[in-house]
Amino acid sequence: MNWRELKDGNITQVAGAVSGGLDSCTVAHWLNSKGFSVHCYTVDLGQPDEENLDAVKYRMLGSGAERAHIIAGQEALAEAGLKVIQSQARYEGGYWNTTGIARPITVGAILPEMRAADIGVLFHGATGRGNDQVRMQLAANTMDPSVSVYAPWRDPEFVEQFPGRQQMLDYCEENGIPIRPSREARYSTDANFLGLTHEAGDLEDVTISPIFVEPGMGVWPWDAPDQAEIVTIRWEEGVPVALDGDALSLVEMFQQANRIAGIHGVGIGTHVVENRFVGVKSRGIYESPAMELLGRSYEYLMQFILDRRARELFDYLSSVISLQIYQGYWMDLATTSALAALEPMTRLATGTISVRLYKGSVFFDTAEDTPDAMPHSLYTDDSSMEAMGTYDHSDAEGFLKVLGISSKNVGTRQYPHLSR
Repeated sequence: MNWRELKDGNITQVAGAVSGGLDSCTVAHWLNSKGFSVHCYTVDLGQPDEENLDAVKYRMLGSGAERAHIIAGQEALAEAGLKVIQSQARYEGGYWNTTGIARPITVGAILPEMRAADIGVLFHGATGRGNDQVRMQLAANTMDPSVSVYAPWRDPEFVEQFPGRQQMLDYCEENGIPIRPSREARYSTDANFLGLTHEAGDLEDVTISPIFVEPGMGVWPWDAPDQAEIVTIRWEEGVPVALDGDALSLVEMFQQANRIAGIHGVGIGTHVVENRFVGVKSRGIYESPAMELLGRSYEYLMQFILDRRARELFDYLSSVISLQIYQGYWMDLATTSALAALEPMTRLATGTISVRLYKGSVFFDTAEDTPDAMPHSLYTDDSSMEAMGTYDHSDAEGFLKVLGISSKNVGTRQYPHLSR
């Protein structure tokens, strides 16, 4: 779809999912110059790179938007982020896909506002070479099939005028558009309180060390304190309810975990050259301190609870959910079914785990291993090397004889040369 098709369809108003960055400002101004009434929507996701979201609103108004709105979204993002932790959904390189999960949350918050304003076209600034165009479009298509999605980066006329970021910077300067050029010039950042994604600009050159990136949620691990810190998290039925003994709401939990973990460089500077859904590779630097702290704590808790077969199922479901989020299928049947399959395990995730934070790493420290503190733990003294537990060493004799039958057959018939 190009902008002329919108005009031919008598479209006069368009709604934008905007962050206030270079792409958002350029697209808003460009569409306004084509005669559209531009309505901009920024969802409050606790963006760490914005001290005041009103600044985004004013940037968009200064970029030609007729109206600019800030919409609440932190609670919805916290709930989605928790599901990512509960499913341990990481993508290639082991990073938490904080941007991928934020897209359906963003679209879901904007669509009701669009309906109220009787606007039927949603635009975004996601590139035609990336994943976010898929995530935004599939979310909109799923939640409201009547909405049309316009992506300027897939409009040949837009791409001809703006083949790269430098042309967009030049355009903004020529038209007095209020952006932050010093930051935008070196790399692009996508932000929410679950994490930051740094891409593009100088990061595309892998011969340049990424340490020029300025962490927005903490410090590089080598700049973290030399003193470790122990953090205790209480989980009840898969939900973190207290940190170091302080009861917190879910949003507060992420905020506090971000602060503590960021100080120690936890989840800061994860480097990945990943395979995008569209079939190309990209380089990114990721920050997700709270996700890493809470996620590792949850993983340690599940080690006490899942038996071998449940663990195998958990790992499979985790890989499915991770890929689904990355590719933009957060709301389809495979994802909802996989999440539902995790529910029985999640309900058993009650316990208190203490971890030690030190220069970017999260180490297991202790667990409150009592029936009251961790009622569903399967960890007992049956595996002890001491004289305790109900497991009798001699009972393993028959077990090993049964296992040995197949091994002897393999050795005799398939590897006879090894016994010669």
